[in-house]
Amino acid sequence: MAPRQQLATTHHFNGAEIRVYTHPAQKPSRGVIYALHGFRGDHHGLARIVSHLPHYTVVVPDLPGFGSSTSMLDLDHDVDGYAAVLNQLAEELQLGPSVHLLGHSFGSIVAAKLATVRSFASLLLLNPISELALESDQALLSKLASGYYEACARIPAGIGEALLRSRLFSDAMSLVMTKSKDTDIRAYVREQHRAYFGGFHSRATLAQSYRASISSTVGDYSPALGLPTLLVAGREDELGTPQTQETLRASFADAQLVMLENVGHLIHYEKAPETAKAIDRFLQQLAAGRH
Repeated sequence: MAPRQQLATTHHFNGAEIRVYTHPAQKPSRGVIYALHGFRGDHHGLARIVSHLPHYTVVVPDLPGFGSSTSMLDLDHDVDGYAAVLNQLAEELQLGPSVHLLGHSFGSIVAAKLATVRSFASLLLLNPISELALESDQALLSKLASGYYEACARIPAGIGEALLRSRLFSDAMSLVMTKSKDTDIRAYVREQHRAYFGGFHSRATLAQSYRASISSTVGDYSPALGLPTLLVAGREDELGTPQTQETLRASFADAQLVMLENVGHLIHYEKAPETAKAIDRFLQQLAAGRH
């Protein structure tokens, strides 16, 4: 699909300069979505999903410390810190209770936290984090990654930066996480990670964010949430099994779960049309009172 119109604005909160990318809806407009990307990503990560939701205005900030946004000076780069600054940003952007809140991966945890302090029409969670990384089947890998980030934050800057931004690390992650056999999709994922995986503001921010990403789950906030919620997950997701996704769904007062086949944690890349279709169907049912 053709790229959508994109309007970029700059905002300042808590010492951070935050870039926001707004994609106006085509007529007829079906609503506004406030979308939060995942760990080590930026607004580009949600571009394919945005392109398949042409009738929604989609507002995508680069989280502080990633992409074109600088780090915060007086808040930690953790779930509470991100939720606080995103609440401030939503207030400035006048995103009221009719807006839908979307979060992918680590962004799903931040979105769930934000929904406990701000009213939204619905919550849309893509690849929601449904189990603690250090208690999952990937615990060893998570421990190794944690040690890697912590070490890179402490060693001399030149070496640490090179290791964290290395193409070898990026390509290895792409190889492990991509499930599609389609060579074009595999190439797209690899190039996206190469282009944007290294777009973090500082090693300290990256290490802090990683600690936050493996220390909590959406389930820490779901019991307090009563708004209509959609969960879209990949059946082969290393960061959330079908069983833990169903347990997470049941922890909400009002939630639906859509499981996509032959995909893992990268539904925003590999299954963007299917993910957008699930979102649009859910929101149209909600608007028609059929939810």
